[in-house]
Amino acid sequence: MSQLKINPFRHEYFLGYINQVFPQYVKVHFPSSILLNGFTHFGEEFNGGLVGSFVIIEGDKNGFLGRITELSLPESERLSLNEKAFQTSDFHPTGKIEILLSFDLYQPLKVKKGLTSYPNIGAKVFVSSGQLVQEYMSRFGVKDGENSEPIKLGNLVSSPSTEIKVNLQSIFGRHCAVVGTTGGGKSYTVSKLIESLIETGNKAILIDATGEYDGSYEKSTTINIGDGTHVFHYSQLTIDDIFFLLRPSSKTQVPKLMEAIRSLKIVKLNNDLNLTKEVINEDLSKTTVFTKIENGLLKKAGSDKRPYEEFYFRNIASIEDGNSDFDIEKLTFQLSQECIWDSASKWEGNPRAKIDIPEKWGDRNESDISYCISLISRINNIINSSIYQNIFGFKKIKNKNDITNILDDFISSDNNLLRLNFGNIPFDFQVREILANAIGKYLLNKARIRTFKNNPIIVLMDEAHQFLNKSIKDEYFDSQPLDAFESIAKECRKHGLFLCIATQMPRDIPQGTLSQMGTFIVHRLINHNDKEAINNACSSANKNTLEFLPILGEGEAILTGVDFPMPIIMKFDKPLNEPNSQTPSLNKNI
Repeated sequence: MSQLKINPFRHEYFLGYINQVFPQYVKVHFPSSILLNGFTHFGEEFNGGLVGSFVIIEGDKNGFLGRITELSLPESERLSLNEKAFQTSDFHPTGKIEILLSFDLYQPLKVKKGLTSYPNIGAKVFVSSGQLVQEYMSRFGVKDGENSEPIKLGNLVSSPSTEIKVNLQSIFGRHCAVVGTTGGGKSYTVSKLIESLIETGNKAILIDATGEYDGSYEKSTTINIGDGTHVFHYSQLTIDDIFFLLRPSSKTQVPKLMEAIRSLKIVKLNNDLNLTKEVINEDLSKTTVFTKIENGLLKKAGSDKRPYEEFYFRNIASIEDGNSDFDIEKLTFQLSQECIWDSASKWEGNPRAKIDIPEKWGDRNESDISYCISLISRINNIINSSIYQNIFGFKKIKNKNDITNILDDFISSDNNLLRLNFGNIPFDFQVREILANAIGKYLLNKARIRTFKNNPIIVLMDEAHQFLNKSIKDEYFDSQPLDAFESIAKECRKHGLFLCIATQMPRDIPQGTLSQMGTFIVHRLINHNDKEAINNACSSANKNTLEFLPILGEGEAILTGVDFPMPIIMKFDKPLNEPNSQTPSLNKNI
Protein backbone atom coordinates (compact mmCIF):
# COMPACT_ATOMS: atom_id res chain seq x y z
CA MET A 1 0.00 0.00 0.00
CA SER A 2 1.26 3.51 -0.79
CA GLN A 3 1.73 5.97 2.04
CA LEU A 4 -0.45 9.07 2.42
CA LYS A 5 1.53 12.16 1.47
CA ILE A 6 -1.13 14.82 2.07
CA ASN A 7 -2.07 16.30 5.44
CA PRO A 8 -5.91 16.34 5.40
CA PHE A 9 -6.04 19.27 7.85
CA ARG A 10 -4.00 21.85 5.93
CA HIS A 11 -5.28 25.41 6.11
CA GLU A 12 -5.43 25.57 2.30
CA TYR A 13 -8.25 23.01 2.38
CA PHE A 14 -10.42 24.90 4.89
CA LEU A 15 -14.13 25.24 4.08
CA GLY A 16 -16.06 26.20 7.22
CA TYR A 17 -17.25 25.37 10.75
CA ILE A 18 -19.76 22.90 12.17
CA ASN A 19 -22.79 24.69 13.63
CA GLN A 20 -25.21 21.79 14.25
CA VAL A 21 -24.66 18.12 15.09
CA PHE A 22 -27.16 15.29 14.55
CA PRO A 23 -26.71 11.49 14.94
CA GLN A 24 -26.40 10.87 11.18
CA TYR A 25 -25.23 14.19 9.79
CA VAL A 26 -23.93 17.63 10.70
CA LYS A 27 -24.56 21.13 9.37
CA VAL A 28 -21.77 23.45 8.38
CA HIS A 29 -21.43 27.23 8.07
CA PHE A 30 -19.19 28.52 5.29
CA PRO A 31 -17.74 31.95 6.25
CA SER A 32 -17.48 32.86 2.58
CA SER A 33 -18.92 31.47 -0.64
CA ILE A 34 -15.45 31.90 -2.15
CA LEU A 35 -14.27 28.95 -0.03
CA LEU A 36 -16.58 26.66 -2.03
CA ASN A 37 -14.74 27.28 -5.28
CA GLY A 38 -12.53 24.59 -6.76
CA PHE A 39 -8.77 25.02 -6.71
CA THR A 40 -5.49 23.26 -7.49
CA HIS A 41 -2.89 22.48 -4.84
CA PHE A 42 0.43 20.76 -5.50
CA GLY A 43 -0.87 19.62 -8.88
CA GLU A 44 -4.06 18.00 -7.47
CA GLU A 45 -7.47 19.40 -8.33
CA PHE A 46 -9.97 19.94 -5.51
CA ASN A 47 -13.67 20.35 -6.21
CA GLY A 48 -14.32 22.61 -3.26
CA GLY A 49 -17.78 22.58 -1.74
CA LEU A 50 -19.97 20.92 -4.34
CA VAL A 51 -22.84 18.55 -3.54
CA GLY A 52 -21.31 15.07 -3.55
CA SER A 53 -17.81 16.27 -2.62
CA PHE A 54 -15.93 14.57 0.23
CA VAL A 55 -14.89 16.63 3.23
CA ILE A 56 -12.80 16.08 6.37
CA ILE A 57 -14.01 17.20 9.81
CA GLU A 58 -11.53 17.73 12.61
CA GLY A 59 -12.54 16.45 16.07
CA ASP A 60 -10.93 16.22 19.52
CA LYS A 61 -9.69 12.61 19.20
CA ASN A 62 -11.03 11.44 15.85
CA GLY A 63 -11.31 12.84 12.37
CA PHE A 64 -14.38 12.27 10.21
CA LEU A 65 -14.90 11.75 6.50
CA GLY A 66 -18.18 13.08 5.16
CA ARG A 67 -20.00 13.92 1.96
CA ILE A 68 -21.82 17.18 1.24
CA THR A 69 -25.44 16.36 0.45
CA GLU A 70 -27.08 19.78 0.59
CA LEU A 71 -26.15 23.47 0.14
CA SER A 72 -28.31 26.53 0.86
CA LEU A 73 -28.20 30.25 1.60
CA PRO A 74 -29.64 31.93 4.69
CA GLU A 75 -33.10 33.41 4.11
CA SER A 76 -31.82 36.95 4.52
CA GLU A 77 -29.26 36.54 1.73
CA ARG A 78 -31.64 34.88 -0.70
CA LEU A 79 -33.48 38.18 -1.13
CA SER A 80 -30.37 39.87 -2.53
CA LEU A 81 -29.73 37.24 -5.19
CA ASN A 82 -29.23 38.76 -8.65
CA GLU A 83 -26.63 38.71 -11.38
CA LYS A 84 -24.77 41.75 -10.11
CA ALA A 85 -24.71 40.52 -6.52
CA PHE A 86 -22.94 37.31 -7.57
CA GLN A 87 -20.14 39.35 -9.11
CA THR A 88 -19.64 41.86 -6.27
CA SER A 89 -21.02 40.36 -3.04
CA ASP A 90 -19.86 37.57 -0.75
CA PHE A 91 -22.49 35.12 0.50
CA HIS A 92 -22.40 32.85 3.57
CA PRO A 93 -23.87 29.47 2.57
CA THR A 94 -24.74 26.59 4.87
CA GLY A 95 -24.55 22.91 4.09
CA LYS A 96 -25.49 19.46 5.26
CA ILE A 97 -22.78 16.79 5.56
CA GLU A 98 -23.43 13.07 5.80
CA ILE A 99 -20.83 11.49 8.12
CA LEU A 100 -19.41 8.38 6.44
CA LEU A 101 -16.67 7.14 8.75
CA SER A 102 -14.28 8.15 11.53
CA PHE A 103 -10.52 7.71 11.69
CA ASP A 104 -7.63 8.14 14.10
CA LEU A 105 -6.65 11.81 14.24
CA TYR A 106 -2.92 11.07 14.14
CA GLN A 107 -3.17 8.04 11.80
CA PRO A 108 -5.67 9.19 9.17
CA LEU A 109 -5.64 5.84 7.33
CA LYS A 110 -6.73 3.89 10.41
CA VAL A 111 -10.51 3.66 9.99
CA LYS A 112 -12.67 2.99 13.05
CA LYS A 113 -15.77 0.81 12.80
CA GLY A 114 -18.90 2.68 13.74
CA LEU A 115 -19.23 6.23 15.01
CA THR A 116 -18.13 6.25 18.64
CA SER A 117 -17.93 10.06 18.80
CA TYR A 118 -19.16 13.11 16.93
CA PRO A 119 -17.66 16.45 15.89
CA ASN A 120 -18.10 19.38 18.25
CA ILE A 121 -19.79 22.66 17.46
CA GLY A 122 -17.16 24.86 15.89
CA ALA A 123 -15.10 21.97 14.49
CA LYS A 124 -13.31 22.85 11.28
CA VAL A 125 -14.31 21.37 7.93
CA PHE A 126 -11.79 20.81 5.13
CA VAL A 127 -12.19 19.71 1.53
CA SER A 128 -10.86 16.16 1.20
CA SER A 129 -7.97 15.09 -0.95
CA GLY A 130 -8.88 12.54 -3.59
CA GLN A 131 -5.78 10.58 -2.60
CA LEU A 132 -7.09 10.16 0.95
CA VAL A 133 -10.46 8.81 -0.28
CA GLN A 134 -8.63 6.52 -2.70
CA GLU A 135 -6.45 5.13 0.10
CA TYR A 136 -9.52 4.45 2.25
CA MET A 137 -11.29 2.54 -0.52
CA SER A 138 -8.25 0.40 -1.33
CA ARG A 139 -8.18 -0.77 2.30
CA PHE A 140 -11.85 -1.72 2.57
CA GLY A 141 -12.28 -5.44 3.30
CA VAL A 142 -8.58 -6.01 4.03
CA LYS A 143 -7.81 -7.52 7.42
CA ASP A 144 -4.95 -6.25 9.58
CA GLY A 145 -1.66 -7.75 8.44
CA GLU A 146 -3.16 -9.08 5.20
CA ASN A 147 -1.35 -8.28 1.95
CA SER A 148 -3.70 -7.57 -0.90
CA GLU A 149 -3.25 -5.61 -4.10
CA PRO A 150 -6.38 -3.60 -4.96
CA ILE A 151 -7.58 -3.51 -8.55
CA LYS A 152 -8.87 -0.47 -10.42
CA LEU A 153 -12.54 -0.55 -11.35
CA GLY A 154 -13.27 3.09 -12.17
CA ASN A 155 -13.28 6.65 -10.81
CA LEU A 156 -15.25 8.79 -8.40
CA VAL A 157 -18.17 10.59 -10.02
CA SER A 158 -17.51 13.72 -7.94
CA SER A 159 -13.76 13.61 -8.70
CA PRO A 160 -12.96 11.87 -12.00
CA SER A 161 -9.23 12.10 -11.25
CA THR A 162 -9.69 9.91 -8.14
CA GLU A 163 -9.32 6.24 -9.03
CA ILE A 164 -11.46 3.56 -7.39
CA LYS A 165 -9.15 0.71 -6.45
CA VAL A 166 -10.76 -1.96 -4.29
CA ASN A 167 -9.95 -5.37 -2.94
CA LEU A 168 -12.02 -8.05 -4.72
CA GLN A 169 -12.53 -9.83 -1.40
CA SER A 170 -14.58 -6.83 -0.26
CA ILE A 171 -16.85 -7.20 -3.32
CA PHE A 172 -17.33 -10.96 -3.61
CA GLY A 173 -16.42 -12.25 -0.13
CA ARG A 174 -19.99 -11.88 1.16
CA HIS A 175 -21.83 -12.36 -2.16
CA CYS A 176 -22.60 -9.50 -4.51
CA ALA A 177 -25.59 -8.06 -6.39
CA VAL A 178 -25.34 -5.83 -9.47
CA VAL A 179 -28.67 -4.11 -10.08
CA GLY A 180 -29.95 -1.35 -12.33
CA THR A 181 -32.52 -0.54 -14.99
CA THR A 182 -31.90 -1.20 -18.68
CA GLY A 183 -29.25 1.12 -20.09
CA GLY A 184 -27.65 1.89 -16.73
CA GLY A 185 -24.43 0.00 -17.48
CA LYS A 186 -25.13 -3.17 -15.51
CA SER A 187 -23.79 -5.53 -18.21
CA TYR A 188 -20.61 -3.48 -18.62
CA THR A 189 -20.04 -3.68 -14.89
CA VAL A 190 -20.43 -7.46 -14.89
CA SER A 191 -17.96 -7.72 -17.76
CA LYS A 192 -15.51 -5.46 -15.90
CA LEU A 193 -15.84 -7.65 -12.79
CA ILE A 194 -15.19 -10.78 -14.88
CA GLU A 195 -12.02 -9.21 -16.31
CA SER A 196 -10.91 -8.22 -12.80
CA LEU A 197 -11.39 -11.78 -11.54
CA ILE A 198 -9.39 -13.18 -14.45
CA GLU A 199 -6.67 -10.57 -13.97
CA THR A 200 -6.26 -11.53 -10.30
CA GLY A 201 -6.18 -15.27 -11.06
CA ASN A 202 -9.60 -16.10 -9.59
CA LYS A 203 -12.06 -18.64 -11.02
CA ALA A 204 -15.60 -17.79 -12.07
CA ILE A 205 -18.58 -19.54 -13.65
CA LEU A 206 -20.85 -17.25 -15.68
CA ILE A 207 -24.46 -18.22 -16.37
CA ASP A 208 -25.05 -16.03 -19.43
CA ALA A 209 -28.83 -15.82 -19.75
CA THR A 210 -28.94 -14.08 -23.14
CA GLY A 211 -25.56 -14.86 -24.71
CA GLU A 212 -24.37 -11.25 -24.58
CA TYR A 213 -21.01 -11.96 -22.91
CA ASP A 214 -19.41 -13.40 -26.02
CA GLY A 215 -16.13 -11.48 -25.79
CA SER A 216 -12.68 -13.01 -25.93
CA TYR A 217 -11.92 -13.31 -22.24
CA GLU A 218 -8.50 -14.69 -21.39
CA LYS A 219 -8.22 -18.28 -20.11
CA SER A 220 -11.92 -18.90 -20.63
CA THR A 221 -14.14 -21.68 -21.99
CA THR A 222 -17.60 -21.19 -23.50
CA ILE A 223 -20.23 -23.94 -23.49
CA ASN A 224 -23.27 -23.36 -25.70
CA ILE A 225 -26.32 -25.16 -24.34
CA GLY A 226 -29.50 -25.94 -26.22
CA ASP A 227 -28.38 -27.68 -29.41
CA GLY A 228 -27.87 -31.11 -27.80
CA THR A 229 -24.05 -31.07 -27.93
CA HIS A 230 -23.67 -30.29 -24.25
CA VAL A 231 -26.41 -31.61 -21.96
CA PHE A 232 -26.98 -31.86 -18.24
CA HIS A 233 -27.58 -35.61 -18.34
CA TYR A 234 -30.76 -36.59 -16.55
CA SER A 235 -28.85 -39.18 -14.49
CA GLN A 236 -27.14 -36.25 -12.72
CA LEU A 237 -30.46 -34.69 -11.75
CA THR A 238 -31.88 -35.23 -8.30
CA ILE A 239 -35.22 -36.93 -7.75
CA ASP A 240 -36.61 -33.47 -6.88
CA ASP A 241 -35.50 -32.23 -10.30
CA ILE A 242 -37.23 -35.19 -11.95
CA PHE A 243 -40.38 -34.26 -10.07
CA PHE A 244 -40.03 -30.65 -11.31
CA LEU A 245 -39.99 -32.00 -14.85
CA LEU A 246 -42.77 -34.58 -14.51
CA ARG A 247 -45.03 -32.74 -12.02
CA PRO A 248 -46.93 -35.72 -10.56
CA SER A 249 -50.04 -35.05 -8.50
CA SER A 250 -49.36 -35.51 -4.82
CA LYS A 251 -52.08 -37.98 -3.84
CA THR A 252 -51.85 -40.83 -6.32
CA GLN A 253 -49.09 -40.27 -8.82
CA VAL A 254 -46.22 -39.34 -6.46
CA PRO A 255 -46.12 -42.69 -4.56
CA LYS A 256 -46.42 -44.68 -7.80
CA LEU A 257 -43.67 -42.62 -9.45
CA MET A 258 -41.39 -43.09 -6.45
CA GLU A 259 -41.96 -46.86 -6.52
CA ALA A 260 -41.24 -46.97 -10.26
CA ILE A 261 -37.96 -45.06 -9.77
CA ARG A 262 -36.94 -47.40 -6.92
CA SER A 263 -37.70 -50.42 -9.08
CA LEU A 264 -35.64 -49.13 -12.02
CA LYS A 265 -32.71 -48.33 -9.75
CA ILE A 266 -32.89 -51.87 -8.36
CA VAL A 267 -32.92 -53.27 -11.92
CA LYS A 268 -29.77 -51.34 -12.74
CA LEU A 269 -28.01 -52.25 -9.49
CA ASN A 270 -28.72 -55.96 -10.09
CA ASN A 271 -27.65 -55.82 -13.76
CA ASP A 272 -31.09 -56.79 -15.11
CA LEU A 273 -31.01 -60.15 -13.30
CA ASN A 274 -33.89 -61.67 -11.32
CA LEU A 275 -33.88 -61.04 -7.59
CA THR A 276 -33.71 -64.33 -5.70
CA LYS A 277 -34.00 -65.45 -2.11
CA GLU A 278 -33.84 -68.86 -0.45
CA VAL A 279 -36.68 -69.34 2.05
CA ILE A 280 -37.34 -72.14 4.56
CA ASN A 281 -40.74 -73.80 4.37
CA GLU A 282 -42.82 -75.09 7.28
CA ASP A 283 -41.45 -78.60 6.72
CA LEU A 284 -37.90 -77.09 6.92
CA SER A 285 -37.30 -77.67 3.24
CA LYS A 286 -35.74 -74.86 1.23
CA THR A 287 -37.24 -73.13 -1.76
CA THR A 288 -35.81 -70.38 -3.98
CA VAL A 289 -38.28 -67.59 -4.66
CA PHE A 290 -37.70 -64.70 -7.04
CA THR A 291 -38.84 -61.29 -8.12
CA LYS A 292 -38.93 -61.30 -11.87
CA ILE A 293 -36.88 -58.81 -13.92
CA GLU A 294 -37.44 -58.89 -17.65
CA ASN A 295 -36.42 -56.46 -20.45
CA GLY A 296 -35.19 -53.91 -17.95
CA LEU A 297 -38.44 -53.91 -15.95
CA LEU A 298 -39.21 -55.21 -12.50
CA LYS A 299 -42.35 -57.34 -12.97
CA LYS A 300 -44.20 -57.08 -9.68
CA ALA A 301 -47.56 -58.61 -10.59
CA GLY A 302 -47.58 -62.12 -9.15
CA SER A 303 -43.92 -61.96 -8.07
CA ASP A 304 -42.69 -62.72 -4.58
CA LYS A 305 -41.98 -59.60 -2.49
CA ARG A 306 -39.30 -61.12 -0.26
CA PRO A 307 -36.33 -61.01 -2.68
CA TYR A 308 -37.25 -57.42 -3.51
CA GLU A 309 -37.47 -56.38 0.13
CA GLU A 310 -34.20 -58.08 1.04
CA PHE A 311 -32.35 -56.44 -1.88
CA TYR A 312 -33.91 -53.07 -1.11
CA PHE A 313 -32.81 -52.99 2.54
CA ARG A 314 -29.37 -54.31 1.65
CA ASN A 315 -28.89 -51.49 -0.90
CA ILE A 316 -31.07 -48.78 0.60
CA ALA A 317 -28.27 -46.18 0.64
CA SER A 318 -27.82 -46.41 -3.14
CA ILE A 319 -31.52 -46.65 -3.90
CA GLU A 320 -32.53 -43.70 -1.72
CA ASP A 321 -29.53 -41.46 -2.47
CA GLY A 322 -31.74 -38.90 -4.22
CA ASN A 323 -30.05 -39.34 -7.61
CA SER A 324 -31.70 -40.28 -10.89
CA ASP A 325 -29.36 -42.98 -12.10
CA PHE A 326 -31.89 -45.22 -13.88
CA ASP A 327 -33.17 -45.84 -17.41
CA ILE A 328 -35.76 -43.10 -17.83
CA GLU A 329 -36.97 -44.54 -21.15
CA LYS A 330 -38.37 -47.47 -19.14
CA LEU A 331 -40.18 -45.24 -16.66
CA THR A 332 -43.64 -45.29 -18.28
CA PHE A 333 -43.52 -49.09 -18.62
CA GLN A 334 -42.41 -49.49 -15.02
CA LEU A 335 -45.21 -47.20 -13.87
CA SER A 336 -47.66 -49.65 -15.39
CA GLN A 337 -45.95 -52.45 -13.46
CA GLU A 338 -46.53 -50.51 -10.23
CA CYS A 339 -50.28 -50.22 -10.78
CA ILE A 340 -51.11 -53.52 -9.01
CA TRP A 341 -52.88 -54.68 -5.90
CA ASP A 342 -50.70 -54.63 -2.82
CA SER A 343 -51.04 -58.36 -2.17
CA ALA A 344 -52.15 -61.48 -4.06
CA SER A 345 -55.13 -63.57 -3.08
CA LYS A 346 -56.60 -67.00 -3.81
CA TRP A 347 -59.83 -68.93 -3.26
CA GLU A 348 -59.79 -72.07 -1.14
CA GLY A 349 -62.69 -74.29 -0.08
CA ASN A 350 -65.64 -71.94 0.35
CA PRO A 351 -65.94 -69.97 -2.90
CA ARG A 352 -66.93 -66.95 -0.85
CA ALA A 353 -63.73 -67.08 1.25
CA LYS A 354 -60.85 -65.12 -0.20
CA ILE A 355 -57.38 -65.70 1.30
CA ASP A 356 -54.67 -63.00 1.05
CA ILE A 357 -51.11 -63.95 0.19
CA PRO A 358 -49.10 -61.01 1.72
CA GLU A 359 -45.71 -62.25 0.50
CA LYS A 360 -46.77 -61.77 -3.14
CA TRP A 361 -47.98 -58.77 -5.16
CA GLY A 362 -51.41 -58.91 -6.68
CA ASP A 363 -52.55 -58.48 -10.28
CA ARG A 364 -53.02 -55.32 -12.31
CA ASN A 365 -55.17 -52.60 -10.70
CA GLU A 366 -57.17 -50.82 -13.39
CA SER A 367 -58.14 -48.03 -11.01
CA ASP A 368 -54.47 -47.12 -10.38
CA ILE A 369 -53.81 -47.25 -14.12
CA SER A 370 -56.55 -44.69 -14.74
CA TYR A 371 -55.08 -42.38 -12.06
CA CYS A 372 -51.59 -42.58 -13.63
CA ILE A 373 -52.55 -42.32 -17.30
CA SER A 374 -51.99 -38.52 -17.38
CA LEU A 375 -48.55 -38.92 -15.79
CA ILE A 376 -47.61 -41.65 -18.27
CA SER A 377 -48.64 -39.39 -21.14
CA ARG A 378 -46.65 -36.48 -19.70
CA ILE A 379 -43.52 -38.60 -19.31
CA ASN A 380 -43.76 -39.79 -22.91
CA ASN A 381 -44.16 -36.22 -24.14
CA ILE A 382 -41.18 -34.96 -22.13
CA ILE A 383 -38.64 -37.66 -22.94
CA ASN A 384 -39.55 -37.47 -26.63
CA SER A 385 -39.52 -33.67 -26.76
CA SER A 386 -36.54 -32.29 -28.73
CA ILE A 387 -36.31 -29.35 -26.30
CA TYR A 388 -35.91 -31.57 -23.26
CA GLN A 389 -33.68 -34.04 -25.11
CA ASN A 390 -31.28 -31.23 -26.09
CA ILE A 391 -31.05 -30.11 -22.48
CA PHE A 392 -31.20 -33.33 -20.45
CA GLY A 393 -30.13 -36.02 -22.96
CA PHE A 394 -32.92 -38.50 -22.21
CA LYS A 395 -31.90 -40.73 -25.12
CA LYS A 396 -28.14 -40.29 -24.74
CA ILE A 397 -25.41 -42.01 -22.78
CA LYS A 398 -23.56 -39.76 -20.36
CA ASN A 399 -20.22 -38.70 -21.89
CA LYS A 400 -17.42 -36.15 -21.61
CA ASN A 401 -19.66 -33.42 -23.08
CA ASP A 402 -21.97 -33.65 -20.09
CA ILE A 403 -22.14 -30.32 -18.25
CA THR A 404 -21.27 -31.93 -14.92
CA ASN A 405 -18.08 -33.34 -16.46
CA ILE A 406 -17.27 -29.92 -17.89
CA LEU A 407 -17.82 -28.33 -14.47
CA ASP A 408 -15.51 -30.88 -12.85
CA ASP A 409 -12.83 -30.36 -15.52
CA PHE A 410 -13.02 -26.58 -15.11
CA ILE A 411 -12.70 -26.78 -11.32
CA SER A 412 -9.44 -28.73 -11.65
CA SER A 413 -8.10 -26.79 -14.66
CA ASP A 414 -5.98 -23.63 -14.94
CA ASN A 415 -8.75 -21.74 -16.74
CA ASN A 416 -10.29 -18.76 -14.96
CA LEU A 417 -13.72 -18.49 -16.59
CA LEU A 418 -16.37 -21.00 -17.64
CA ARG A 419 -19.21 -19.35 -19.56
CA LEU A 420 -22.46 -21.31 -19.80
CA ASN A 421 -24.40 -19.75 -22.67
CA PHE A 422 -28.17 -20.04 -22.09
CA GLY A 423 -28.95 -17.83 -25.11
CA ASN A 424 -30.24 -20.71 -27.26
CA ILE A 425 -32.39 -22.34 -24.58
CA PRO A 426 -36.12 -21.72 -25.14
CA PHE A 427 -38.30 -20.21 -22.46
CA ASP A 428 -40.93 -22.96 -22.80
CA PHE A 429 -41.80 -25.42 -20.02
CA GLN A 430 -39.57 -23.58 -17.46
CA VAL A 431 -36.65 -25.61 -18.79
CA ARG A 432 -34.19 -22.71 -18.26
CA GLU A 433 -35.10 -22.37 -14.59
CA ILE A 434 -34.92 -26.13 -13.98
CA LEU A 435 -31.52 -26.37 -15.69
CA ALA A 436 -30.04 -23.40 -13.80
CA ASN A 437 -31.36 -24.81 -10.53
CA ALA A 438 -29.82 -28.22 -11.33
CA ILE A 439 -26.43 -26.58 -12.00
CA GLY A 440 -26.74 -24.62 -8.76
CA LYS A 441 -27.60 -27.76 -6.83
CA TYR A 442 -24.61 -29.60 -8.32
CA LEU A 443 -22.27 -26.80 -7.25
CA LEU A 444 -23.97 -26.64 -3.84
CA ASN A 445 -23.26 -30.33 -3.24
CA LYS A 446 -19.66 -29.79 -4.35
CA ALA A 447 -19.31 -26.95 -1.86
CA ARG A 448 -20.71 -29.03 0.97
CA ILE A 449 -17.90 -31.55 0.54
CA ARG A 450 -15.38 -28.67 0.72
CA THR A 451 -14.34 -28.78 -2.94
CA PHE A 452 -13.91 -24.99 -3.08
CA LYS A 453 -12.46 -24.43 0.39
CA ASN A 454 -8.92 -23.79 -0.89
CA ASN A 455 -9.89 -22.79 -4.45
CA PRO A 456 -12.87 -20.42 -4.24
CA ILE A 457 -15.20 -19.97 -7.18
CA ILE A 458 -17.56 -17.09 -7.94
CA VAL A 459 -20.81 -17.94 -9.75
CA LEU A 460 -22.07 -14.95 -11.75
CA MET A 461 -25.71 -15.15 -12.79
CA ASP A 462 -26.89 -12.62 -15.34
CA GLU A 463 -30.60 -11.73 -15.54
CA ALA A 464 -31.03 -13.47 -12.20
CA HIS A 465 -34.74 -12.58 -12.04
CA GLN A 466 -35.31 -15.18 -14.76
CA PHE A 467 -34.06 -17.97 -12.50
CA LEU A 468 -34.62 -16.95 -8.88
CA ASN A 469 -37.91 -16.67 -6.99
CA LYS A 470 -39.34 -19.31 -9.29
CA SER A 471 -41.44 -22.34 -8.48
CA ILE A 472 -42.82 -25.26 -10.45
CA LYS A 473 -46.55 -25.70 -10.25
CA ASP A 474 -49.63 -26.61 -12.23
CA GLU A 475 -53.21 -27.61 -11.53
CA TYR A 476 -52.30 -30.82 -9.69
CA PHE A 477 -48.61 -30.51 -8.83
CA ASP A 478 -47.97 -28.75 -5.52
CA SER A 479 -45.78 -25.67 -5.91
CA GLN A 480 -42.11 -26.47 -5.31
CA PRO A 481 -39.46 -23.72 -5.14
CA LEU A 482 -36.28 -23.77 -7.21
CA ASP A 483 -34.10 -22.70 -4.32
CA ALA A 484 -30.57 -24.01 -5.04
CA PHE A 485 -29.08 -20.54 -5.38
CA GLU A 486 -30.85 -19.31 -2.28
CA SER A 487 -29.15 -22.17 -0.40
CA ILE A 488 -25.81 -21.15 -1.93
CA ALA A 489 -26.36 -17.57 -0.75
CA LYS A 490 -27.25 -18.71 2.77
CA GLU A 491 -24.62 -21.34 3.50
CA CYS A 492 -21.78 -21.44 0.96
CA ARG A 493 -19.72 -18.36 1.79
CA LYS A 494 -17.76 -20.32 4.37
CA HIS A 495 -17.29 -23.13 1.83
CA GLY A 496 -15.63 -20.92 -0.79
CA LEU A 497 -18.56 -20.73 -3.23
CA PHE A 498 -19.64 -17.12 -3.80
CA LEU A 499 -22.64 -15.79 -5.68
CA CYS A 500 -22.86 -12.63 -7.80
CA ILE A 501 -26.28 -11.89 -9.27
CA ALA A 502 -27.11 -9.26 -11.87
CA THR A 503 -30.68 -8.12 -12.39
CA GLN A 504 -32.72 -5.16 -13.58
CA MET A 505 -35.57 -6.09 -11.23
CA PRO A 506 -34.34 -6.59 -7.66
CA ARG A 507 -37.95 -6.65 -6.50
CA ASP A 508 -38.27 -10.08 -8.19
CA ILE A 509 -35.32 -11.58 -6.29
CA PRO A 510 -36.32 -13.58 -3.18
CA GLN A 511 -35.86 -11.50 -0.06
CA GLY A 512 -33.95 -14.38 1.54
CA THR A 513 -31.39 -14.28 -1.29
CA LEU A 514 -31.18 -10.49 -1.51
CA SER A 515 -30.64 -10.17 2.25
CA GLN A 516 -27.57 -12.43 1.98
CA MET A 517 -25.87 -10.09 -0.49
CA GLY A 518 -23.07 -8.37 1.41
CA THR A 519 -22.14 -6.04 -1.46
CA PHE A 520 -24.37 -4.04 -3.79
CA ILE A 521 -23.39 -2.30 -7.01
CA VAL A 522 -26.47 -0.24 -7.74
CA HIS A 523 -26.86 1.51 -11.09
CA ARG A 524 -29.74 3.82 -11.95
CA LEU A 525 -33.03 2.68 -10.39
CA ILE A 526 -36.31 4.48 -10.91
CA ASN A 527 -39.02 2.04 -9.84
CA HIS A 528 -40.07 2.59 -6.23
CA ASN A 529 -40.35 -1.13 -5.44
CA ASP A 530 -36.85 -1.77 -6.80
CA LYS A 531 -35.40 1.00 -4.64
CA GLU A 532 -37.26 -0.29 -1.60
CA ALA A 533 -35.92 -3.82 -2.20
CA ILE A 534 -32.37 -2.45 -2.13
CA ASN A 535 -33.09 -0.19 0.82
CA ASN A 536 -34.46 -3.10 2.86
CA ALA A 537 -31.64 -5.48 1.98
CA CYS A 538 -28.71 -3.08 2.30
CA SER A 539 -28.56 -1.28 5.62
CA SER A 540 -25.40 0.67 4.78
CA ALA A 541 -27.02 2.40 1.82
CA ASN A 542 -28.72 5.16 3.76
CA LYS A 543 -31.46 7.33 2.38
CA ASN A 544 -29.14 10.22 1.51
CA THR A 545 -27.10 8.01 -0.79
CA LEU A 546 -30.11 6.25 -2.36
CA GLU A 547 -31.44 9.65 -3.42
CA PHE A 548 -28.75 9.65 -6.10
CA LEU A 549 -30.15 6.49 -7.77
CA PRO A 550 -32.61 8.06 -10.24
CA ILE A 551 -30.01 10.54 -11.55
CA LEU A 552 -27.03 8.22 -12.00
CA GLY A 553 -25.63 8.35 -15.52
CA GLU A 554 -24.63 5.46 -17.76
CA GLY A 555 -21.90 3.42 -16.10
CA GLU A 556 -22.33 5.23 -12.77
CA ALA A 557 -23.22 3.22 -9.69
CA ILE A 558 -23.32 3.24 -5.92
CA LEU A 559 -20.91 0.71 -4.45
CA THR A 560 -21.87 -0.22 -0.92
CA GLY A 561 -21.79 -3.19 1.40
CA VAL A 562 -20.72 -4.81 4.63
CA ASP A 563 -17.01 -4.29 3.94
CA PHE A 564 -17.50 -0.72 2.76
CA PRO A 565 -17.77 1.66 5.74
CA MET A 566 -19.17 4.27 3.35
CA PRO A 567 -21.12 4.12 0.08
CA ILE A 568 -19.10 5.11 -3.00
CA ILE A 569 -20.64 6.84 -6.00
CA MET A 570 -18.41 5.82 -8.88
CA LYS A 571 -18.23 5.44 -12.64
CA PHE A 572 -17.01 2.05 -13.82
CA ASP A 573 -14.33 1.81 -16.47
CA LYS A 574 -15.41 0.32 -19.78
CA PRO A 575 -14.38 -3.35 -20.02
CA LEU A 576 -12.05 -4.56 -22.73
CA ASN A 577 -14.74 -7.08 -23.77
CA GLU A 578 -17.90 -5.05 -24.19
CA PRO A 579 -21.08 -7.15 -23.84
CA ASN A 580 -23.40 -7.39 -26.81
CA SER A 581 -26.20 -5.50 -25.07
CA GLN A 582 -26.65 -2.44 -27.28
CA THR A 583 -30.19 -1.50 -28.29
CA PRO A 584 -30.76 -1.83 -32.06
CA SER A 585 -31.08 1.55 -33.76
CA LEU A 586 -34.41 2.72 -35.18
CA ASN A 587 -32.73 5.48 -37.21
CA LYS A 588 -32.73 4.34 -40.84
CA ASN A 589 -31.07 5.99 -43.79
CA ILE A 590 -33.74 7.17 -46.16
